[in-house]
Amino acid sequence: MEQQVDTLVIGAGPAGLAVAACLKKRGASCIIVDRATEVGSSWRRHYDRLHLHSDRDRSTLPYLSFPAGTPRYPSREQVIEYLEHYARHFELEPRFNEEVRAVRPHDPGWIATTTGGVYHSRQVVVATGYNAVPYVPRWRGQERFRGRILHSSEYRSGESFRGQSVLVVGLGNSGGEIAIDLHEHGARVAMAVRGPVNIVPREILGVPILAISIALNRLPARFADALAAPLVRLTIGDITKLGFRKLAMGPFTQIKATTRIPLIDIGTVKLVREGHIEVLGDIREMDGTNVIFDDERSQRFDAIVAATGYRPGSDCFMKQQSDILDVDQRPPPGGGEKISGLHYCGFVVSPIGMLHEIGIEAQRVADEITRVVHHAVV
Repeated sequence: MEQQVDTLVIGAGPAGLAVAACLKKRGASCIIVDRATEVGSSWRRHYDRLHLHSDRDRSTLPYLSFPAGTPRYPSREQVIEYLEHYARHFELEPRFNEEVRAVRPHDPGWIATTTGGVYHSRQVVVATGYNAVPYVPRWRGQERFRGRILHSSEYRSGESFRGQSVLVVGLGNSGGEIAIDLHEHGARVAMAVRGPVNIVPREILGVPILAISIALNRLPARFADALAAPLVRLTIGDITKLGFRKLAMGPFTQIKATTRIPLIDIGTVKLVREGHIEVLGDIREMDGTNVIFDDERSQRFDAIVAATGYRPGSDCFMKQQSDILDVDQRPPPGGGEKISGLHYCGFVVSPIGMLHEIGIEAQRVADEITRVVHHAVV
């Protein structure tokens, strides 16, 4: 099957749905394709305990709020329900079970080959998401480890780890919440933290951290860090007393310089302070059931959960344009607009929150597409 379409949107997660809704609001048509069977497939794969670390009011997509009565920090299920409602509300009908195999330029636009056919489009939006492909590092002696090693994408609940010693690798938001979940299910928990970190509270004096971040993000990063530092110290305290090393740069500078989000604390620090979660250093090697750390300490574990992040994975079908991606397979700031008709949405790591950022990007992408399409028609 071959089909002509104005805009092809790849991905039916938050970014793809937001772009499609913004295009529809502007009277532009598009087709959404996704290799999954439902909208928001990545959200369906997350662990059961997951809640948004960003607040509800600043995590909505364009033109539609969360339903009345949704708690300030929606659960994974509530986010999925919101995405389903969003697609129904805007009458978006993604074509599921269509995996994109290749996208290549073809004057005057693009040709996308999928498992369902071939699309000729003037515009292509890559909205497959920042967290598409799990990243698991290799450790020396890993093949000798007799316990279970799993990525956080495979983790569902701490129930199956009750009574076990579990090492969580990584102090991102997934790692922090999984450590809490394991403790709540009766596991003995330690965290391997490779390097210096920043930790910020989810709220400061009852104000969501995202509200503060959005306000401070208008300033240069170093000024935003200077203003936020006293508030962070007031709420989090001195993390070096808990076994963490403090990153020399502040949270805003960290995000802009490294595209890494600080831990937004929802209770991990309290459990560390109370002795329920042990903080360890980087893994040097594994041997049998023991993990040896960079300080020569050796400790036995039944399981290791690698909360070590993801890679975007869009390079697998954008091979001819892979030169515009950075080492982490992300497009440059501003998306792919330096290549005519190619747009990205949902790949920017920002202090203002991923979903909030997606909403801004979706509006920008839709404006650019409709401007180009209108100019071509005129």
